[in-house]
Formats: sequence, structure tokens, C-alpha cells
Amino acid sequence: MKRHTCGNGMLEVEIKARVPDLAPIRERLLNCHEGVPEQVHERDIYYNSPHRDFRQTDEALRLRYAGGSCILTYKGKKRKEFRFKAREELNCVVESGEMMELILSRLGFFPAAEVEKWREYYSYRGATVSLDEVKGLGSFVEIEAPGSPGYDHPEEFIREIAEELGVEGEPILSSYLELLQSTL
Repeated sequence: MKRHTCGNGMLEVEIKARVPDLAPIRERLLNCHEGVPEQVHERDIYYNSPHRDFRQTDEALRLRYAGGSCILTYKGKKRKEFRFKAREELNCVVESGEMMELILSRLGFFPAAEVEKWREYYSYRGATVSLDEVKGLGSFVEIEAPGSPGYDHPEEFIREIAEELGVEGEPILSSYLELLQSTL
């Protein structure tokens, strides 16, 4: 997935919206998306640091198990100059999730929470649209802007796509982890 460049990392710009029913949005996407949708079960283990509290610094370290693969992700602080959620994101494919869990443990990192979701990925006008069923939270749509040239105004582009797909409501700036933690 392409993203806007940001220093040595990539800038993820997206909106998330809670929806009562994914079916109408799914139908619109199936009628006009590019390619076959990818359906995947994702299990995300979020870690906290022995050096600083990521909840306080607005960072995240995640190990994602999905579709037989594992990806380690670092997410930087949310960028305040964007109305939608925007932050640096660095990803690395990991050969063995279990070994990475052991390495993180040996370095003092500890699991803080787990998020489980069933996600459908769609490509629509160059953006990535995800239909999510999140365990303990409900149904959501995420729209992420591409990072390729020609998308200099990712928030306007995302807003257009949300309108075309019938995604309404105020954008949610919290991550699924933050939403789950607020329900505890």
C-alpha cells in the first residue's frame, strides 16, 4: 500500500467512521471497485515500551498476524496539522511472529492489548477502503489515501470517496486500540 512520504517513513492519512451496517457500502464497492476484495482476519498485539509509555507519547508498536504473515509496525504521534488521522507509519515483514514476540519480550517490551478484527480490503479510485468488524467495538469503514503523485490533498480526496460511498458521520481520530481501552 503506497503512502505519502514523511522523512524516512511514510505518512498514513485516513478516516475511520463507525457505521451501523457495512452491507450498503460493500454493495457500492463491489459494483465499482478495482480487483477482487481481500478478506482477512487480523490479530494485532500492541506493545508498550520499558523506556517510555506509548499511551503518553501517542506512539504505537504493533505485531500484526494476518493471512499467514506477520508485520511489525511502528506508528508515530498523530500529526495535528491534519483534520483526519495522520501519522508516520513504518512496517517490516517478520519471518516468525513468535520469534519477534520473544525478541520484544527479551528487550523489555510487553503486550499492552490485543485487537482482533475481520477486514475486507477494497481498492477504490486508488485509495484503500477497509470494511472492519472489530471484536468488542462493532462495524467501521476506513479510507486511506494513496501516497502516489497526483494526491497532494489527501483529506479532500478521502472526503470525496466517503461521500461517494455513503460514509457519514464525524471522523474518528482514535485507533481501535484507543477505542477498546476507552470501553474498559
